[in-house]
Amino acid sequence: MSDRTRAPGRLGARVHFVPNEDFFVKRAGPSAARSMHNRHFNADRLGDEPARVWFTFVAQSGPWTVRLALVDRITPLYQALLTRRYLTSRVMPLLAALAVMLCTAMVLIVWSVMSGFLGMLLASGRTMMGDAAISWPVAGIAHYEDLMERLESRPEIEATAPTLETLGLVGLPDGSPEIWTLIGVDGPSYDRVTSYGETIWWKPIDQPLPKDRDRDDLRLRLSEQYLQEALTLTERDARTDEDRAAVVPGIWATGYNQRHPGGWTSPRYRFMPDAEVTISVLPISQRGAAIDVSARRFPVANEFQSGLYEVDANTALIRLDALQDMLDMDAAERVEEFDPFAIDVDESGQETFAEPTVAGADPARVTTIMIRAADSVTPAEARRVAEEVYLVFADAYAGDVPEPDFVRIYTWEERDGVRTFIAAVKKEMALTVALFGFISMTAVFLVFAIFWSMVSDKTKDIGILRAMGGSKLGVAWIFIRYGAAIGVVGAALGGVAAWLIVSNINPIHDWLGSAFGLTVWDPAIYYFPSIPNQINPAAAALVMIGGVLFSVLGAIAPAVKAARMDPVRSLRFE
Repeated sequence: MSDRTRAPGRLGARVHFVPNEDFFVKRAGPSAARSMHNRHFNADRLGDEPARVWFTFVAQSGPWTVRLALVDRITPLYQALLTRRYLTSRVMPLLAALAVMLCTAMVLIVWSVMSGFLGMLLASGRTMMGDAAISWPVAGIAHYEDLMERLESRPEIEATAPTLETLGLVGLPDGSPEIWTLIGVDGPSYDRVTSYGETIWWKPIDQPLPKDRDRDDLRLRLSEQYLQEALTLTERDARTDEDRAAVVPGIWATGYNQRHPGGWTSPRYRFMPDAEVTISVLPISQRGAAIDVSARRFPVANEFQSGLYEVDANTALIRLDALQDMLDMDAAERVEEFDPFAIDVDESGQETFAEPTVAGADPARVTTIMIRAADSVTPAEARRVAEEVYLVFADAYAGDVPEPDFVRIYTWEERDGVRTFIAAVKKEMALTVALFGFISMTAVFLVFAIFWSMVSDKTKDIGILRAMGGSKLGVAWIFIRYGAAIGVVGAALGGVAAWLIVSNINPIHDWLGSAFGLTVWDPAIYYFPSIPNQINPAAAALVMIGGVLFSVLGAIAPAVKAARMDPVRSLRFE
């Protein structure tokens, strides 16, 4: 028998033993044919694939019915055929794919907006603050020019800039008062550290924005003078023909500007670069005592937009030497104590007030040295270099500068207020994505319910597949593969939908505002004037893979149920 059951090429022999209602199958080999009289095999334990029958011999012996068949093995294509048929001919599975699509798009849109918000926050903060800083508030750091030279001599540091920060009371042209954070800067050095020139708003542009079809953007008609005055924070006085120190506030600090849906900003009341403001500050001694209020009028050279609403609405840049002078932190002579009423008599006998004796000079001071790291150098490495340099600097000017244990050296992310805010945004993003991901698990239960109903409806079809030689694994694989196909289709459609929505989210938001008066993204709350509209490819891939896995997970239980069905009873199912 073994010689007859062996066939060349793809041919083989299959023996069926049918005791009562149990179904057994065995592919015969040289040794199996000789021992089949005392062995039987349960079909449920074998992984045979469907086969085309070429010859069948049936014989009965006692309680057994034996069928010997010469077969040609067939590649298991029935899973693919059934998957494609079910996917294209039934509505309920398409609803499951729709659910996967909606869940994928929802999670990806939320993740993209939240991660984009965090990315814009990090980029804007670094633009305004540099990579690292050395800070000593109120009293300030003397001999800062030497400290900057020492820092820039290190290869890890690309540039440094001195700044002086204080609060100021500002009187606007219409008389309304505002409280701004004033930052005294040296324009050229500040630009090297923070890319300040890129944030200047009122500068000439050659082409209008895509939606500015009527060329309403005022920047199309501005001269280069506004840009140069902003870079130097200096404006020429038309009456005296002398240079005056100027101020550059944030674009939303005055409340005089309005943003158009097309993306440009225009003056609402007056053009601030042609106006003046009154600034009042309170000089404080090195011991922390208030000295006197200092007030001065300044022309507005320009306005800047960093992209961080909180900064653009509450900050103004002013020329460093002017603010140093107002706060009594510029270079000055130090005199010995003297009697202001003392009288000196010269050689001619004329009496004059006694002049104080100069005991030395107090150098100019700043509160912060901003640091820009060289390419490929991280902010943390720049901070480490700054700590090393300051140790040597403090030793050289012992008694004149703060001790290393007291001065603050930090990266821009570690600045007061920034660190806690960034941490809060990261936690909020993780919580939001996790919450929407949990909600998206509804796709698992929807796929489960649809597939469970399908298995019950296709009981007889499953029995036919098993009777034709389909294994448990093969039947289960049909439904798992079907679930994966639904997941792939739904995830792909969800990814495309998310990309379309996120890419056009700002026009959509503007349309909702103009049509229904609905403002979801308020710049005063979310800090940025526009909604982030970029999708992270890694995040998109992760979310789409999650959608496929959720769909497969929902199909596992129905697949197990289909695989465990008894083929004979399934064929009798009505």
